Amino acid sequence: MTQYTEIKKDPQIWKFCFYGFFKNLKFFEPYLLIYILAMGINLFQVGLLYALREVITYVFEVPSGIIADHYGKKKELLMCFGFYIVSFIFFFVSNSFAVVAIGMLFFGLGEAFRSGTHKAMILSYLEHKGWYEHKGFVYGRTRSYSLLGSSLSAFLSIIFVFNLPAMRWLFIVCIVPYLLDFLLIASYPSYLDEKKDTERSLSAFYAASINQLKQIKANRPLRKILVSSAAYDGSFKVIKDYIQPILSTLLLASGAHALMNMHAEDSLKILLGISYGVFYIFSSLASKNVHLITKRYTSKKIFSLSFSLFAGLLILLGLAVSHDMILISVLIFFILYILKDSRKPVFVDVSSDYMDKSQRATVLSVESQIRALYVVLLAPGLGLLADTFSIGIMFVCAGIFLFILNRFIQLEPS
Repeated sequence: MTQYTEIKKDPQIWKFCFYGFFKNLKFFEPYLLIYILAMGINLFQVGLLYALREVITYVFEVPSGIIADHYGKKKELLMCFGFYIVSFIFFFVSNSFAVVAIGMLFFGLGEAFRSGTHKAMILSYLEHKGWYEHKGFVYGRTRSYSLLGSSLSAFLSIIFVFNLPAMRWLFIVCIVPYLLDFLLIASYPSYLDEKKDTERSLSAFYAASINQLKQIKANRPLRKILVSSAAYDGSFKVIKDYIQPILSTLLLASGAHALMNMHAEDSLKILLGISYGVFYIFSSLASKNVHLITKRYTSKKIFSLSFSLFAGLLILLGLAVSHDMILISVLIFFILYILKDSRKPVFVDVSSDYMDKSQRATVLSVESQIRALYVVLLAPGLGLLADTFSIGIMFVCAGIFLFILNRFIQLEPS
């Protein structure tokens, strides 16, 4: 208990927490999909846009992780926030598929240069302080602040969307917290940069990266963990914003906006902001306290069972949407958000036990790369299913696919 108190008071841990808090102030998030659809872009094209973002992430993911390991994690994170800011500018000026695609390209670069790197810095810091055994607690705590940022962002987005000249201005407002994160990362201690072997040749650089990837591939339990995490998070990433057109359709069908004595568009903006805000508040609490569950059940068991539960809930969501059950649909989305954000600290806990210390950023980047490839393959297909049949059918198909996949990637009992 004494160590937990020390961890909570540590200045650098607070910096890790605020990094996630500022990063998740994405005020456009509750409205991104309806913003894109308003340009006349259909769900299949939305899937292509998501796929483009993930292709960029896929191409640059492992190289970025290796660059972080060998040339400095702080420098790479500073670059990533530059890419994010450029993407926000393109989203702001977008009026067509092509311009949104450029925004997605730069956002994908930001994702590639960020993911895995900051987690590796947290693990390095914990090892430096002798707190490595508490990695699940620390990551859950830092992620809870990220989710609080998401929740606050969603509630503030309601105020912004009604007071800014147009929805596109949400992207400009997002630049402010991302500049704050840039300054915060610059203040991290220099030893977390962990710059290594800067004089190595290009051929030696690629030889080292291929060797690291071979070692990861040969580690069967770690390989399963990475695929499981990538498939879970990738599926969630593709389906999470479908709540926007679902709520829009069900709101009109139910006539709830009339009861609220508001225009359908205004009531939708409020409901989306509130929904995302509530989702993230409870996700934050779940992420912060999931370490208590791991004291009773093994992280490995929670990691495996949560995948099957996710697949089952997707099928139920599809049935609820198909029968216009608005409250049940929102409730299932609520549970999905909590499960997803509870599983992240468990993933860090489980995977850390199998990865080599010198490969942390690379291993975590490999997970993100697998997730990116998964989204590239999945997003256009699900978008086409939604356009051809319905969003409900799409959810059912996704759930069945995940049930089948889980038979091959479940971890063996200890």
